[in-house]
Amino acid sequence: MKYENDINNKVEATAEVFMTAFNTLPAKGKHSFIEKLLRDRNFKEDLIDFVTIEQRRHESSIPLEEYLSKRKRKKSAILYSHEMF
Repeated sequence: MKYENDINNKVEATAEVFMTAFNTLPAKGKHSFIEKLLRDRNFKEDLIDFVTIEQRRHESSIPLEEYLSKRKRKKSAILYSHEMF
């Protein structure tokens, strides 16, 4: 547990350093930095995941089996509709 706390403290401290550095940049520098972040495919995927989780945080959950079943039916419907063309 102590090890996890040490890691979390280091991560938080590093994040604080990055945020401080970002906040000291002029507007043009901030814009440039954000553009570089958004060109990074992994960062962009992580950002989309984070935003999706935050937007759906208050939705009620459903059992995994129910979700997978709905997803399978939806995928089948999409495939069937493409076969029609």
